[in-house]
Amino acid sequence: MPASDELVLAVPTAALFPHGAFQGLEVGGGAYFQFIHDPRNSRYLPRSRAEQDPAWKQIIPYVILTTGSEVFVYRRGKQSTESRLVALHSVGLGGHIRHSDEGMFVAAGWDGYQAALQRELDEEVAIETPVVADRLVGLINDDSVEVGTVHVGLVHIRELAAPAVRARESKIAGGRFAPVEELLAPGGPPLETWSRLCLEGWDRLRAHPGWLPGNID
Repeated sequence: MPASDELVLAVPTAALFPHGAFQGLEVGGGAYFQFIHDPRNSRYLPRSRAEQDPAWKQIIPYVILTTGSEVFVYRRGKQSTESRLVALHSVGLGGHIRHSDEGMFVAAGWDGYQAALQRELDEEVAIETPVVADRLVGLINDDSVEVGTVHVGLVHIRELAAPAVRARESKIAGGRFAPVEELLAPGGPPLETWSRLCLEGWDRLRAHPGWLPGNID
């Protein structure tokens, strides 16, 4: 099925942000997470419609792989399903929750979301080292760029025992681990907005213990 025809999970923007949307990175965000993970608040929309309708925010798990003081960074290749981000560098892996994930998400709630996230991650990369920790630590909303007006990012940090990650798709180009300071330095790689927000708030994200259902922080 073409990407434009698939059904993707989204939540109504006005309901997600009843008091007005914040802009940028929110470390924590338990109230937002609870809203998003309640299946009563979301629905599946044709991606072709959702990409053009800011009244809805498509839900994007945004997973940052890290080991030691370094993070996994890659360039979005020409085969990326999001043409507006091609050639920019990213530290986030993951993607839309598709209708094929519906049974997992609706029936199992948080566990279903985790399964959908893992499915997307497994399509993109092979992690060839143990996972030390995995936590949901923040929310991204950035309406300053076109792609951001129709997406909301759930930021996960996945800590690895070693820098052993291999790309499985051509859209994950030039993958490597690099220090945060190098990526933010003048003359560093051109970063997509979400990645820059995460790297600028990296110390706060790493310090957050992670969210689980039932928490409000």
